[in-house]
Amino acid sequence: MGLSELFQRILFFVDSFLNYLLQRCHLSANGEYGWKSLDRKTGRLMREQQPLTKKLKLILLFNPLTEWIDTTHLMRLWIHNKSVRKGEEEGTPASHNQIKTFVKTYGINMNDFEPSDIEKYKTFEDFFIRAHRAGSRPIHDPDDPAGAVVVADSRVVTYDSVDETKKLWIKGTDFTITNLVMDTQLGAHFADAAVASFRLSPQDYHRYHSPVTGTVKAFRSIPGDYYQVDPIALQSGVNILTSNARSYLVIETEHFGDVLFVAIGATDVGTVRIHEKFQKPGTPIKKGDEIGYFQFGGSSIIVAFQKGAIKFDQDLLDLSRQKIQVSVEVGMSLGKANPVGKKIS
Repeated sequence: MGLSELFQRILFFVDSFLNYLLQRCHLSANGEYGWKSLDRKTGRLMREQQPLTKKLKLILLFNPLTEWIDTTHLMRLWIHNKSVRKGEEEGTPASHNQIKTFVKTYGINMNDFEPSDIEKYKTFEDFFIRAHRAGSRPIHDPDDPAGAVVVADSRVVTYDSVDETKKLWIKGTDFTITNLVMDTQLGAHFADAAVASFRLSPQDYHRYHSPVTGTVKAFRSIPGDYYQVDPIALQSGVNILTSNARSYLVIETEHFGDVLFVAIGATDVGTVRIHEKFQKPGTPIKKGDEIGYFQFGGSSIIVAFQKGAIKFDQDLLDLSRQKIQVSVEVGMSLGKANPVGKKIS
């Protein structure tokens, strides 16, 4: 037995043992075990609803010892293979049986979606990429091109620079815009960019929307791994966002200059899909337009604005500096264009 196979067997055993132990202790229910979040609609400060098993696994996988082991890429291979298998399972007819329990566990309001009847979804994957009912997510000031909006039902943090983002939130040693897009020229174009980082959990709506109005300038898809995007993982030394599979658009706008939109896959997400029409440079796009969707699992989106181009909403900035995520919905206000932003080349 090789070292790779041995390590994968150990990880499988630990994963199975944690599930068994917590079920025996009646601790496997989805409680508020996740990172601190403030619900923007209600003002309630809480911890994200998350299985305790997942919390413990994250602590196990993303600690200094495991990060050292990960230099061999064995953990990365195990997570990748597990993600691919999970994605395949969620596309089978048998997975339909999970939907009812999932909706009840996470308190998902199906009146926000079309169709609202869970029996209309043939597989869990169909349910996972469910669409919003028209009007359930109004777009903030839809006719104002100088306003930017939230791109996904998610938890968001916003920072005025990449350096501040790295100091407070994304601790991977390789996190730069250049490494994120694998392009030195584009990376330089977004030097010291302002960053909004959106994180989606499995219970969230997993379609994503344009933050701004403009024209598609560039599209690229980059293959990669499927690491977790939980805050525990993001604040470890593992280079999550620059390792995971991702696709990006550059959107040219009148008021913000160029805006970078990066959709990043994570654990159990087999595909990051950008709708075909938005893969073509020159295509007009309006804020709130659906850009694409993730398949099953957690996932993340980075939206970067050129230096000085945006003033993020103050509530988002204040809470992000306290390392508190804000629970938001598609179409909510994200920020306004700075007049100075027009001078950015």
